[in-house]
Amino acid sequence: MREFLIDQGMAPIRFVGSAGISEQPKVIAQRIRQALRFEESWASQLSSWTNALKSLREGIEASGILVIVNGVVGNNTHRKLDVEEFRGFVLVDEYAPLLFVNGSDGKAAQMFTLAHELAHVFFGSSAAFDLRKLEPANDPTERACNLVAAEFLVPEIQLRQTWPSVSESPNPFQDIARQFKVSELVAARRVLDLDLINRDYFLSFYQEYLDRIRDKAPTTDGGDFYATQNLRIGKRFARSVLQAAKEGTLLYSDAYRLTGLYGKTFEQYAERLKLG
Repeated sequence: MREFLIDQGMAPIRFVGSAGISEQPKVIAQRIRQALRFEESWASQLSSWTNALKSLREGIEASGILVIVNGVVGNNTHRKLDVEEFRGFVLVDEYAPLLFVNGSDGKAAQMFTLAHELAHVFFGSSAAFDLRKLEPANDPTERACNLVAAEFLVPEIQLRQTWPSVSESPNPFQDIARQFKVSELVAARRVLDLDLINRDYFLSFYQEYLDRIRDKAPTTDGGDFYATQNLRIGKRFARSVLQAAKEGTLLYSDAYRLTGLYGKTFEQYAERLKLG
């Protein structure tokens, strides 16, 4: 992909590796919003987690980053990726950075994974991500990514303005989660990190949250095969492969192998992307 983009005359992505871990998370979070052309309240303006996640994916891809969301190995629906092993990873490159998100995770949880890995791109460091229990990692870069992701998704100023009106609610973290389109766990951790609640309160909620979701399966994007392919291989990557095949710079046999699609299925997918 890197070589293809260079051959196409593409310039390096300016924001890759542009941030330092000593910078304030608020400053970096705002730079990320600018790169994605998002307002600070972008998620609050959307009606659902699904729409917010879609908007975030599309914004990231439009900025030049490859995004892949897959919950299985290849197209094998019988080999699911375990969220207990990893939630995502990032491969940083100045021309073609790639974010991979475990699609077996819930949509609200995927929001934080995307934001965390996006922060890695700005720091210029590749990494895998699991963040069990939302506890701070020992690695300074991981801690910085968590702080930036939290500020990007749940801006401190907005949360402090919201907290007085929801703090007495029966489900305050659920109310925050709905507003900012994050998981309840991310909402609770953000409130704790801003010292709006104490640790005992958070741990009590955390245990209740685990008990509640233990047997709850994450939702999926439905049965549209071609829409699912956009997630599994990334629309930006797919367009590049299909364009190269159409221009004759990539053999169709290689295009089949890279996309996992063959014959008429490949042609129909190309048509769906308006490159057929």
